Order: sequence, then C-alpha cells, then structure tokens
Amino acid sequence: MKDYQPAAQLLKDRVILVTGAGDGIGRAAACGFGAHGATVILLDRAVRPLEQVYDTIEQAGGPKPAIYPMNLEGATPKDYADLAQVLEAEFGRLDGLLHNAALFEGLTPIANYDLELWYRTLHVNLNAPFLLTHALLGLLSRATDASIVFTADRVSEEGQAYWGAYAVAKGGAQTLMKILASELETNTAIRVNSIDPGQVRTALTRKAYPGRNPAMWVDPETVLNAYLYLLGPDSRGITGQILRAQD
Repeated sequence: MKDYQPAAQLLKDRVILVTGAGDGIGRAAACGFGAHGATVILLDRAVRPLEQVYDTIEQAGGPKPAIYPMNLEGATPKDYADLAQVLEAEFGRLDGLLHNAALFEGLTPIANYDLELWYRTLHVNLNAPFLLTHALLGLLSRATDASIVFTADRVSEEGQAYWGAYAVAKGGAQTLMKILASELETNTAIRVNSIDPGQVRTALTRKAYPGRNPAMWVDPETVLNAYLYLLGPDSRGITGQILRAQD
C-alpha cells in the first residue's frame, strides 16, 4: 500500500460515511476522502471535533461535507433508521461506509472485567457496525460501485491476553465482514473488506500501551492509502479480504 498512488480525484462524486470521524484515523480518512473529491458524512458522538474536520475539508477545497452526531453507545435501531432516511433525502445513495469508531477502555483480565463495560464494548465495536450496515444496505445497493470497510485488529486473531471484549468484538466483526462479502458478492455491486491499520498514533493505541514512546508509531495519515484504495474504484472485484495497511 505504501507504493499505491491514488488519482487526485479518485473519489469524485462519491458519498462516503465515516464513523469515528472526529479524531485519529477517522479524521485522517475523512480529510483524505474529501481531498480526493468525495462528499464525506462525518459521524461521531461529539459535534465540536466534527466541526473542526468539516472546516479542514472545506478549507482544503473539498466538497462540502455533512455532520451527523450520533453516540453509538446509546443508539437504537430507530436512530439508525432515521439516519438512513436523512441520507436518502439528502443524497439518494451511499457509495462508501467506513466503520472506524471504536470503544476501548484499557487492558483487563477476564476475571476482573466490569460486566457493564463488556456489554458497552461489544455494542460499539460489533453491534453498532451491524446495525449501521443493516440500515444502510438499501442506500449502498443504489450505488454502481459501493464499498463497506471494517476496521480490523490482529489482537482478535491472536487472542492476546487482557484484550477482553475489544478483541472478541473485533473477531466477531471480521466474521460479519466475511459473511456480508459472501452474501453480497453475487447479486450486488457492494464489496466488503477490512483494513488492519497496525499500530498508529491514536488515543486507543496510547491507552493500550501507556508506557511506550509514541514516536514508535506512525501518524494516521501514513496509512491513508489503504483506505483510499478500498473506498475507491481501483479495488473493484476485491471483497472478503483483510488489508494490512503497514505491510
């Protein structure tokens, strides 16, 4: 992916929704999508960070983005249905969906795991991507080349100690990705893949490794090419795959 050279207007006329767009990889992806011609729908729980991303995209000359505040911890099926109705009225279709939002509160052994935190973590990292995808499949099916991208983390594959509900949820999300890819491959123009960004300088990584020097991790912008590739037309025909952004 480091050698991939995206065209300047790679995402021109595409409408892409990014969850967790207010910070970290979500912010970098949203700004990158806007810089390459996409109309970006910015979704996160807090409005102010989204407004800052909005301003950055506009100041860089990108298409006017849209802000949609939503707290995935408390969102109900009706909230997702309402989002789908708003997007249908405003845009009529959806070309891309990036599941980037995550909840991670730190490393904890299973024996000591707070039960409420377990439910919250599974809800944000697994239930929310399912509910959002389920609500938006109709809009995605109206696009001629739609792409759904999940965020993977190799700790779910390795079953590392202390990663608890976060790793369990990420493992479930990867199974969901593969099921969707298999179901949608034959009769739709929707492809479904995942990106494992690796260790990137984000709030989640700092929380997971508080004693390490942040200089050892890459900036979110460094892994942007992987997101541009999977959300753009150059990855047509690729589905059901996990892309390692730093490999």
